[in-house]
Amino acid sequence: MTKKEEPPVSQVPRAVRVASLLSEGEELSDDQGDEEEDDQAYEGIPNGGWRTSHLSSSLPSSLLIPELPPHPMDRLPGGPTPIAQVIKSGWLDKNPPQGSYIYQKRWVRLDVDYLRYFDSNKDAYSKRFISVACISRVAAIGDQKFEVITNNRTFAFRAESDAERKEWMQALQQAVAEQRARARLSSASLLGVQGSELPDRAGSLELRGIKNKLYVAVVGDKVQLYKNLEEYHMGIGITFIDMSVGNVKEVDRRSFDLTTPYRIFSFSAETELEKEQWLEAMQGAIAEALSTSEVAERIWAVAPNRFCADCGAAQPDWASINLCVVICKRCAGEHRGMGAGVSKVRSLKMDRKVWTETLIELFLQLGNGAGNCFWAASVPPSEALQPHSSPSARRRHLEAKYLEGKYRRYHPLFGNQEELDKALCAAVTTTDLAETQALLGCGAGVNCFSGDPEAPTPLALAEQAGQTLQMEFLRNNRTTEVPRLDLMKPLEKHYSVVLPTVSHSGFLYKTASAAKLLQDRRAREEFSRRWCVLSDGVLSYYENERAVTPNGEIRASEIVCLAVSPPDTHGFEHTFEVYTEGERLYLFGLESADLAREWVKCIAKAFVPPLAEDLLARDFERLGRLPYKAGLSLQRAQEGWFSLTGSELHAIFPEGPCEEPLQLRKLQELSVQGDSENQVLVLVERRRTLYIQGERRLDFAGWLGSIQKAAASSGDTLSEQQLGDSDIPVIVYRCVDYITQCGLTSEGIYRKSGQTSKTQQLLESLRQDARSVRLKEGEQHVDNVSSALKRFLRDLPDGLFTRAQRLFWLEASEIEDEEEKISRYRGLLARLPPVNRATVKALISHLYCVQCFSDTNQMNTHNLAIVFGPTLFQTDGQDYKAGHVVEDLINHYVVVFSVDEEELRKQREEITAIVKMRVAGTASGTQHAGDFICTVYLEEKKAEAEQHIKIPASMTAEELTLEILDRRNVSIREKDYWTCFEVNEREETERPLHFSEKVLPILHGLGIDSYLVVKKYQSMEAMLLYLASHVGDTKHGMMKFREDRSLLGLGLPSGGFHDRYFILNSSCLRLYKEIRSQRPWSGAPETSHRPEKEWPVKSLKVYLGVKKKLRPPTCWGFTVVHETEKHEKQQWYLCCETQMELREWFATFLFVQHDGLVWPSEPSRVSRVVPEVRIGSVSLIPLRGNENEMRRSVAAFAADPLSLLRNM
Repeated sequence: MTKKEEPPVSQVPRAVRVASLLSEGEELSDDQGDEEEDDQAYEGIPNGGWRTSHLSSSLPSSLLIPELPPHPMDRLPGGPTPIAQVIKSGWLDKNPPQGSYIYQKRWVRLDVDYLRYFDSNKDAYSKRFISVACISRVAAIGDQKFEVITNNRTFAFRAESDAERKEWMQALQQAVAEQRARARLSSASLLGVQGSELPDRAGSLELRGIKNKLYVAVVGDKVQLYKNLEEYHMGIGITFIDMSVGNVKEVDRRSFDLTTPYRIFSFSAETELEKEQWLEAMQGAIAEALSTSEVAERIWAVAPNRFCADCGAAQPDWASINLCVVICKRCAGEHRGMGAGVSKVRSLKMDRKVWTETLIELFLQLGNGAGNCFWAASVPPSEALQPHSSPSARRRHLEAKYLEGKYRRYHPLFGNQEELDKALCAAVTTTDLAETQALLGCGAGVNCFSGDPEAPTPLALAEQAGQTLQMEFLRNNRTTEVPRLDLMKPLEKHYSVVLPTVSHSGFLYKTASAAKLLQDRRAREEFSRRWCVLSDGVLSYYENERAVTPNGEIRASEIVCLAVSPPDTHGFEHTFEVYTEGERLYLFGLESADLAREWVKCIAKAFVPPLAEDLLARDFERLGRLPYKAGLSLQRAQEGWFSLTGSELHAIFPEGPCEEPLQLRKLQELSVQGDSENQVLVLVERRRTLYIQGERRLDFAGWLGSIQKAAASSGDTLSEQQLGDSDIPVIVYRCVDYITQCGLTSEGIYRKSGQTSKTQQLLESLRQDARSVRLKEGEQHVDNVSSALKRFLRDLPDGLFTRAQRLFWLEASEIEDEEEKISRYRGLLARLPPVNRATVKALISHLYCVQCFSDTNQMNTHNLAIVFGPTLFQTDGQDYKAGHVVEDLINHYVVVFSVDEEELRKQREEITAIVKMRVAGTASGTQHAGDFICTVYLEEKKAEAEQHIKIPASMTAEELTLEILDRRNVSIREKDYWTCFEVNEREETERPLHFSEKVLPILHGLGIDSYLVVKKYQSMEAMLLYLASHVGDTKHGMMKFREDRSLLGLGLPSGGFHDRYFILNSSCLRLYKEIRSQRPWSGAPETSHRPEKEWPVKSLKVYLGVKKKLRPPTCWGFTVVHETEKHEKQQWYLCCETQMELREWFATFLFVQHDGLVWPSEPSRVSRVVPEVRIGSVSLIPLRGNENEMRRSVAAFAADPLSLLRNM
């Protein structure tokens, strides 16, 4: 018989090729009669839809015969497996359903979960699959034949020989037995026969080329196709698609394509909303398929970790890294909803960077076993979760379990805070992680004071004891909230408040929803006209006004943000965006501005609660709710309502009414901190700090972009630029400061032009975001900066003196009487807008300083007027009156601008200090950064703790400290000794600056390994107590001494520290080699004839610490540096026997160097309370929020030793 020639794949109709997928070549139908049709009806149709000659060679090994051995965890029921373990495969004859004697040859493959058969051994997708879990028995039925029997169906096969039949039957029976054994091991409830893993999405879809709808289930990293729901429950399907090679793409309003290298599946949903939900589920399956299971398999190696700690679902691939429990995807969503202060959720498969070896080991030691022994010690059976529990039941249970601690095992010390803290400090030095978990869960303070100044916190104690797992656990719980039964839930969501009923209807134009921000313009053709109805808190959209069933709906309670786009952003003139909790963005458009405004107003009223209704009183660009942190602690995130209007960010918090909005153009800092998973937007205005958390990626990205845009310069006037503290545009004072510090003595400053290309590049950077530009000498020439400043002022559309008043200034210059002319100038100055007035004063003040150095820079008042007259008045240079105005303002600067003597004195001091610094730098061959905007850290050196602050010549260390604390709104309480420290990382030393020291000279002396940090000085109280009780201003005693031989030449034995005797008095520090006798009248020993070395005490700098490579004999040492008149440095190292001895020496140094004034005597400095500034009545926060940190750092002096000072 001649074999019929198979047509090429390209010639097989698509509908027919799809049909070849189906059971025995049939088209699918819900009619049972179709099951009995003869396979021969399709015998001439190849499986062309599933294989081609050019694809077969590229099939992944997972679809053929795998070579990798299985991991034991692969045998757990449910859940995706990277590579199925193929038990047996080969050719068998398959009997059609009606029992005909005509058999069809099929390639059959058996793995641990499924029995599948294919048209060919090169096919990617099966014709049918049977779940091993639903096979009841396997039986022989004659020569070489056997049956696979399920509860509802029987499948007959024929082998080539009896021996082969026996092998197949044994393989099947063994697979069924192992499946049942695994099912008995699993404590999870089963759904049908699909295993313990519930589908992420299941339902009916149309597949192009198929007459009837298919039942589709998205389970883990696979999409499974079934004839109908009945066969889904029977466990008998058509095929499944591995999403590691899949991609989904939206086609039109209801359709989408699932594309693989082997074919395209074109699906259609009932509604647009359903389509979006299917897209989201399949994209999640792709993400899971592309993830790695290495971490998961290691953590699953411990039996309790193989099942969700909350509901018992098998193979959980998410975890809470602070609670140290492994959870399933559904529970992870509810954990995330409780906030990062309760549970920090991470994926075992996707968050690879999080899973360090230490964290994995921590989960192996604690994990679900220890976690549930504590958190779920007393869960009633009626309240236990199941894998199929509803989201609301899941949420209630998890809030009770972790927020309220309802089921936890109470520690015997529960309720006794002091004893809990002591027990925690003891536990972290051991390997007992379960004890640490119980103590923290019952209220022990993770940052409590240990009583040891050297290791003041539990984390420091754990580090000291070398307990790395304890350290990891403590770090992950630094901001975890303590569960409390008597506490209200941590902020009932505002949108749960009953909102007023809002109704509205009409036509809107809508695009398909998106899962990311709309970066490109949406054309008019992409919008569909929909009849929209807003009623009872639901926005529904219909095909037309006569339709009964909506295409989709958006619940007002799920709306998190409403954004109004600028006109003509998209194809319709007026558009607005709606963001939902499900990370979807809906774009609507209209041509009518009034209709669009009415829709925005109604939608806003529908989802904004009454407490935030004040935000609706003004037009806004963006409105919504965001998690934020504020107040005196960073440990708890709350939800606030925000609206963005122009460059103002209005906020309403639950604690009180709306207060002054944040002026975004006046921010001192706008930064994004954290990683991509946990971003935080930091907004710092003077005396205000606000932290906005990126809990939801989509709407947070929209807020971030809008706030950054609003904070940037825009518009024609100076008031629309980024502004500094004094209402001067940042771009102006950046340039003025740089030239003041680097260009005062530069010949022809402002007259010479910079390079055009570099000037233009600099100006563009400054215009884009002047706040982030740092001008450095060597990177920018002063002429480029001066040209950029002149170009900016000349190009201002409204000008510095404004169009409206420009002529009045020019006319005033012609007044002959000087007093009258100055009076007119003063009057005109008062009429300028505030920002223009402040900028004119700053600029003329700067030019006044420039002309003071005219002998060097050749720019006297007249020359400056020639340059700046046409620039400021934007003339062509022909009108001499513009120059006269500038010349008059410089000559009469003090009178016109009412500059008092104190202001003038400070200005002169600053200029003098800058010039001296530059002269000294030139003489020593060093050049310093041109822009003296110093980076200062709060408490520790890290990116999120840095502050950029301008350092004038007159600024003291005390003023700098207060400025930093004010910026972060850190209130100074009694016994808080905040100090600015100079830290040298290379020498491993630090020096607390005296409160009266000038900062600018210190800044210029800092090396590349040094920086300034503001923190509490823990030893100051003990030092003040010592000084109060000490008589006299001298100190003497033995110390270990070591010289720096590269700098000193004392001829001492080399290598190591040596005993030396020191005497410190008000004039000098003396070093003696030996002690001769005791002086009874003074109590001081008599030393050898003359001191071996003597240094004037006022010229010494004393740093705490000695670098470790010198091997100091004790840990209580300090480094002394002496600078000679020739600027030569000498350095040596001293070590004391005890910490108290070190404090006494250092206190005496401070006492004699600063004439007895170690700490400011005014009460305002010791117990200064920063005026409380609030946003929405919430106190603003310190950077780290650890308000209790180091509170008891001087616990040994709990009797208030400063009372000795106050009583003197």
